[in-house]
Amino acid sequence: MSQSPLNYWLIIGGLLSAIAALMHIAIIIGGPDWYRFFGAGEDMAQAAARGRMMPTLITLGIAAMLAIWAAYAFSGAGLISRLPLLRIALVIISSIYMLRALAVVPFLLIQTEQSQTFWLVSSAIVLIYALAYAIGTWRAWPEL
Repeated sequence: MSQSPLNYWLIIGGLLSAIAALMHIAIIIGGPDWYRFFGAGEDMAQAAARGRMMPTLITLGIAAMLAIWAAYAFSGAGLISRLPLLRIALVIISSIYMLRALAVVPFLLIQTEQSQTFWLVSSAIVLIYALAYAIGTWRAWPEL
């Protein structure tokens, strides 16, 4: 029985999602200045400064979601056991990342408290995530 070659696209996508999950944990630890620096907005930063739980819970939720997405990428790459609904999950994750990357267009057209630089940089980064997941999913499709 021949083993499929490693799907580096999904491995990279999984690593990127895992790094993003860890960064969200670091933001919680870093506090209000980190919320500001990473573009969470002044409301989130001020709520964190006041000791409110909302920023922590939202950020933990995002970190958990990103960790699950990393697990799906690693599962699709064959590094861990097959997770349920693997095909559809990878398509949905790829789509969400792509939609977030493309969200730069309407957000640049409306006035927000976040800078255009934030939206351009974050969207470019998320586009890399989207492409890693999409290409990796496409390449792994026959084995999924």
